[in-house]
Amino acid sequence: MGAGYSSHCVSLPAPTTTTSLPTNPVLSSKPKPSSITKPFLQNPIKTMSGFSLPPSLFPMKCVKAAEEIKTQEEITTKPVYDPHTIQPELLQRLIYDSLVWSSLHGLLVGDKSVKRSGTVPGVGMVHAPFALLPMSFPESHWRQACDLAPIFNELVDRVSLDAEFIQETLSRTKKVDTFTSRLLDIHSKMVQINKKEDIRLGLHRSDYMLDGQTKLLIQIELNTISSSFPGLSCLVSELHRSLLNHYGKVLGLDSRKVPGNSAVSRYADALARAWTEYNNPRAIILIVVQNEEWNMYDQHWLSTLLKERHEVTTVRKTLAEIDEEGELLADGTLLIGGREVAVVYFRAGYAPWDYPSESEWQARLLMEQSSAIKCPSISYHLAGTKKIQQELAKPNVLERFLENEEDICKLRKCFAGLWSLDEPNVVKDATERPQLFVLKPQREGGGNNIYGDDVRETLLRFQKEGSEENAAYILMQRIFPNVSSTFLMRGGICHKDNAISELGIYGAYLRNRQRVIMNDQCGYLMRTKVSSANEGGVAAGYAVLDSIYLT
Repeated sequence: MGAGYSSHCVSLPAPTTTTSLPTNPVLSSKPKPSSITKPFLQNPIKTMSGFSLPPSLFPMKCVKAAEEIKTQEEITTKPVYDPHTIQPELLQRLIYDSLVWSSLHGLLVGDKSVKRSGTVPGVGMVHAPFALLPMSFPESHWRQACDLAPIFNELVDRVSLDAEFIQETLSRTKKVDTFTSRLLDIHSKMVQINKKEDIRLGLHRSDYMLDGQTKLLIQIELNTISSSFPGLSCLVSELHRSLLNHYGKVLGLDSRKVPGNSAVSRYADALARAWTEYNNPRAIILIVVQNEEWNMYDQHWLSTLLKERHEVTTVRKTLAEIDEEGELLADGTLLIGGREVAVVYFRAGYAPWDYPSESEWQARLLMEQSSAIKCPSISYHLAGTKKIQQELAKPNVLERFLENEEDICKLRKCFAGLWSLDEPNVVKDATERPQLFVLKPQREGGGNNIYGDDVRETLLRFQKEGSEENAAYILMQRIFPNVSSTFLMRGGICHKDNAISELGIYGAYLRNRQRVIMNDQCGYLMRTKVSSANEGGVAAGYAVLDSIYLT
């Protein structure tokens, strides 16, 4: 479970050479020049070899779910189009039209090479990295992922209310991970003062990959803080629909098979409804942002919809600014610059670098103590940590929070193999066959996971030192999605590469005491990366934004 730009990310099996790309957030930072049409494309990269996890290490599955898998295994993974057959002239038109569309419709990020592009809107804008054409994805797995969203939303809410479970599960991690320890300290303070969050808002994203061997949809993580790209992901879906409306016949593709994406409007609706529940029409929504934010336009799409459709004012502040300008009244009211805050929406605060001094931690504590609706609250934030994800995957733990057996079965069906480093047999196997595992710390934002031989070296170091540092990590089954050849756009240049993809499903949950106001699936994020890359994250520079083509 994670947050931020990720990452947090799921891996899907990517269709081979189709119009639709599998989404996993990693793009090559140094593309190799290709012989295909000018300097636009890159040579395909060697695909990942197909390792399989030993059956004994797979997570428990429901019997009914296992029977359903038989039909899923028969689903074709043939690409919907072959990049090798697209004529150079047509490819150039697709590239040009996609760049024009992106510029005119706000599919933009800040250019890190341009000074002030992360602080001043309109300075140093460049198109967001995107896939030229959508990635094929089985409709049955798409529907499965969408159906899971409300269940995961409810699970996060239930876990957030169990302070003992959160503190106990993360107790060993707290001893060796300073960042998690500071978050738990704030959580403990809220428990001690019996702070109740009567109105609870969660904007989540559950990330999945489609395993190439088993054809199972497997969850990579669940993001409960700063689930990014609801704005830009919608634009990529519109871009692909536009291109297919014009070129679909020659490509043999139907724009109607790219599902509509309403993530940004649904998120704006959830924030506005939370604001309404707060019941003060003069109050604002506070958006917590980083000092420099090259993904600001994704956030501004939300702010614009809140203003134009819901007449809600948003104010952007860093944690340091909140510490300086924030005021907590005796009744719990939070003021920023003298204005009452109804909702605090975090697009920062998910990683250690967001807290360079005590000022930022003081701001976080101030907001948690207030009566403003937090998205997420400290308990929702901690419910999304990887250690909690690993604990929930253990036998009989889901039953602590959910009663519906069918819902529990659906969740277990998508769980990856997840283990703590206290399990010697699993650690031994990971040391001997590190290519089958990913070693994950309690971090968000991409670029933190450990792969391949580094898994072995890290585990051996933990054993040699005999420290408790291993409590800050979990082991996860590595997913090997199918690989496809596709076109990736970055910096106005089209790179042809072998790629894999990752599907994220947005969800929104709003509750006022016993009344559930909203519990919905809210659109999707598809990310595609070069298959040779390990890490994910569009904002981190590894992946491109994509959409899906249902097959």
